Amino acid sequence: MSRRPDDADTPPAVTISPPEPPRHVAVIMDGNGRWAQSRGRSRSEGHRAGAENLRRIIRAFADSGVEYLTLYAFSTENWVRPDDEVHFLLEVLREVILREARSLHEEGVRIRHIGRLDRLTPELRNAIRDAVTLTQDNAGITLSGAFDYGGRAEILDAVRALLADGVTPDRLTEDLFRRYLYAADIPDPDLVIRTAGEMRLSNFLLWQSAYAEYYATSVFWPDFDEAEVVKAIEAFGRRRRRFGTVASG
Repeated sequence: MSRRPDDADTPPAVTISPPEPPRHVAVIMDGNGRWAQSRGRSRSEGHRAGAENLRRIIRAFADSGVEYLTLYAFSTENWVRPDDEVHFLLEVLREVILREARSLHEEGVRIRHIGRLDRLTPELRNAIRDAVTLTQDNAGITLSGAFDYGGRAEILDAVRALLADGVTPDRLTEDLFRRYLYAADIPDPDLVIRTAGEMRLSNFLLWQSAYAEYYATSVFWPDFDEAEVVKAIEAFGRRRRRFGTVASG
């Protein structure tokens, strides 16, 4: 008499869990000008197209489970660009904040600013402050806009503040130094993305990115869409983060 197979003879189903998304993603948004040039358009049109891409990308990262998103919008080095381009960039950023702040607030997004405010136009400065105040109690994804931001400037500002507070060398630790950075309460980025094929950090989050994973894509920022977000997060999921230790196995 043949034996009837039971549950013990049946191999259990294997469930493959999707990789954990990075908690904090930082993006160097590059390629607006080249995107425009490739289409026979002006650089201003490229910057506007890049600004129009922000909303869908914020939502895509939020939907992917990312808790913190930092976008490099205007660096300390960008001031050397032609005056008309700088003025246009700042005005576009102001328009985006005014247009999107309310809807982002309704979606639970918390908006932060990292960098300097004193050199921005009064209109942009006020728009940033209003958006930060409006969304400060939200519990959704934290969106940090890096306006007039530079990693070296941030480190120097931290050193100046430490000296002003009378911190002596024997008291200085990494944890203490971190408290003097622009956004000390935000965790270090797990993943830094750069678009448009470049392979450099461009003075972005130099201290915080010490152990971040890097992902570069040739896609220009205006074309960086939801599918590209998935690719970047999947690539992150295949990485083995060792933080200086020796791999096991």
